[in-house]
Amino acid sequence: MTADRPDHHTDPDQRRASQLYAGPRPIRTREDPSPLDRLTAGEFARLFAAKAVELARDRLAAAGKGKPRRKSPPPSAAPPPTPFRQPRRRSRGLSNFTLPNFKLPSFTLPSFTLPSISLPRISLPKPKPQPNSSARRSGGSQPPQPPSSQLSAQPAGRPGRAPQPPRKSGGGWVRRLVQWGLVAAIWCGIALGAVLAWFALDLPDISKVAQFERRASITVLAADGSEFARFGDLHGTTLSVRDLPPHLVGAVLAIEDRRFYSHFGIDPLGLARAVYVNWRSGRAVQGGSTITQQLAKNLFLTPEKSLKRKIQEAMLALWLESRFTKDQILTAYLNRVYLGAGTFGVDAAARTYFGKPATEVDVRESAVLAGLLKAPSRYAPSSNPDESAERARVVMAAMLDAGYLTQPQYEAARTAKPSPKRKPGGDGRYFADWVTDLVPGFAGPDHGDVIVRTTLDLKMQRAAEQRLEALLAGPGAAANVRQGALVAMSPDGAVRALVGGRDYDGSEFNRATQALRQPGSAFKPFVYLAALESGWTPDSLIDDAPVQLANWSPGNYDGKYRGSITLASALAHSSNTATARLIDRVGTDRVRRIASNLGISSPLTRDLSLGLGTSEVTPLELVRAYAGIANRGVPVWAYAITEIRSRDGVVLYRRQGGGGSAVVDPAHAVQLSHMMTGVLDYGTGRSAKLNRPAAAKSGTTQDYHDAWFVGFTADLVAGVWLGNDNNEAMKKVTGGTLPAKLWREFMLDAHAGKPARPLPGLDGAPAWTPPPGSVQPGVVPQGGVPVASADARSGGIGSLIEKIAGGSGAAPRVQYDYSNSGVR
Repeated sequence: MTADRPDHHTDPDQRRASQLYAGPRPIRTREDPSPLDRLTAGEFARLFAAKAVELARDRLAAAGKGKPRRKSPPPSAAPPPTPFRQPRRRSRGLSNFTLPNFKLPSFTLPSFTLPSISLPRISLPKPKPQPNSSARRSGGSQPPQPPSSQLSAQPAGRPGRAPQPPRKSGGGWVRRLVQWGLVAAIWCGIALGAVLAWFALDLPDISKVAQFERRASITVLAADGSEFARFGDLHGTTLSVRDLPPHLVGAVLAIEDRRFYSHFGIDPLGLARAVYVNWRSGRAVQGGSTITQQLAKNLFLTPEKSLKRKIQEAMLALWLESRFTKDQILTAYLNRVYLGAGTFGVDAAARTYFGKPATEVDVRESAVLAGLLKAPSRYAPSSNPDESAERARVVMAAMLDAGYLTQPQYEAARTAKPSPKRKPGGDGRYFADWVTDLVPGFAGPDHGDVIVRTTLDLKMQRAAEQRLEALLAGPGAAANVRQGALVAMSPDGAVRALVGGRDYDGSEFNRATQALRQPGSAFKPFVYLAALESGWTPDSLIDDAPVQLANWSPGNYDGKYRGSITLASALAHSSNTATARLIDRVGTDRVRRIASNLGISSPLTRDLSLGLGTSEVTPLELVRAYAGIANRGVPVWAYAITEIRSRDGVVLYRRQGGGGSAVVDPAHAVQLSHMMTGVLDYGTGRSAKLNRPAAAKSGTTQDYHDAWFVGFTADLVAGVWLGNDNNEAMKKVTGGTLPAKLWREFMLDAHAGKPARPLPGLDGAPAWTPPPGSVQPGVVPQGGVPVASADARSGGIGSLIEKIAGGSGAAPRVQYDYSNSGVR
């Protein structure tokens, strides 16, 4: 009978409940796999999309609940027949919903790899089939139902849904917490990877960094072959950590990175300490970069201070730590770091500041070198000895605190006398600057490492610098003279000494080659040479009296007039009125042509004041023009370079060529030289008279802004300028006073030990003959064998680290002139 079947009940509520009851819910045991155990990245994406679709459906379904629902029949009424297999409810337009296809833009990361991360494979369990579900679908027998008495005791629920047994919530929230934590971790990892990829897009190609690891160097040699200056990146001998004294390595680690051998390239403790200290002080007083990070910045990045650069620095530091050993990284850092004065590495710095290799520095000197790492220019012992000593005491205290020094060693080093400031007699840095600017014109802009042999005489150079400093510190200070310049060259144009200012460290502006100043009466020899060319003679008479030329009425600086005098006397006494009359008669065009042909390259005016030196010139070109007079009218090319070789010894340039022809009558040049001897014998330059034949001319501008003295002997042409950079007036300093005194002292030093010789063309002495190798006037010297610059060998970052860490590709040993702290 149908009444005996457990799924047929007379009571409608019981029948509806029995039709929805599908048996007990499956219970997962500990042996069953967890959903997290089988979840893969693809499965996670699929489930995430399905969840999104389901949430969208629920939203749309909830939006339709505002419609009135059909009332349920009363309990006594017979419910509508319900088939054993209920049709699936059709979704409202979302059954075919799919996520749009999209593709991330492709990009290529630089040649380094981040550590791989493997996500655990986690998958959700498939739902177990319910008991006898197949029988229900096929219309077979149903599982046994509880007695009707128990069904009637159940509370009436929502029609069409059987009451569910209570769920156990023992560990559900833990599983959900783990699942969502894992999801958050995955998304955080993806976001972090995207950020790192973004910052890695413009990282330098580290496989090619060895090609631009440093700037090309220019080694400058004096005429005798001794090295006195170097420009570019100055590197010393490559030394490993084992070669250096332990106290030098300890000084660097104590003040820069005490946990260097324990961290992984980034020091979280040091970074946290730096953040705390900076927060407490309200400003950036401490950095958190490790030695590895600093090396990464020095090798690959720029000094730019930004968050992007710090992130890239950290990424490269991790790469360096994974590629090289700690000793290799520290060795590369000690041989690469910049330590001021153009030096890179502890060995070059030790040789520059202390005149010894880094293997021989003591504890105090090691502390000085380590102290330079914070601010090389500020703590350089050559320029700021007091601040350098104070910084060294801080470093030694850090060494004691870190255990690199014992208490007795610390006390001995703290009480030791500081290394004296090395102040050599002369370094020729203004001359070296000038030479460096000329090198690309001879060897090409991509010349690589080169060795330049010059015409500089170190003895004359030191004499010039010492004499200028002594005068400016003594009588010059009382006369309000703060700057000066001196140029000396042989009559063929070879520059033997050049001083561009009082102090190169205070001002690098080269007043000898760059400063345009009015020469005053020092320009008058060109007016008198034009007069000789026009037919005047040294004995021709001219009036030294007040004159009115149109609206111009010049006067003599001393207010005295001598009446009718010879041209020789007018030049010797530097008469302004006589010179104004003379240039008015010979014409400004003739004077301009002669001055330009002899070497004045600056623009010259066409008015009559040109004769009194109102057009500006540089000391170098004025001395060059005087050399043309000393050379009997043959102009010279002021030169400083005789040869340029590559580091391998290949000749890139060698001075060649012969002498040029005279631009004025040699007889007129000899006559002018004889007239200029009167300046020293009885004229304005009597205080500069030498113990040998010489010719010269003084010069003073209006209101004492500039004072000059230029002259020559048979062996040397020299010129002196004194004044102030701001054009402030001096205290009645004329060319015949302080400049004449400085010129005489320098010329005596330069001619010491040389026999006296008459001037060329006078007293039967032969004219100066340009030696072999001279250049024709007005022509840039050419010659030598042009070759390509040194090849840029690309060995990758590995070979670079090996090179600066003392591997097989170690840098060549470099020789220095250690008597000179001005190496650049």
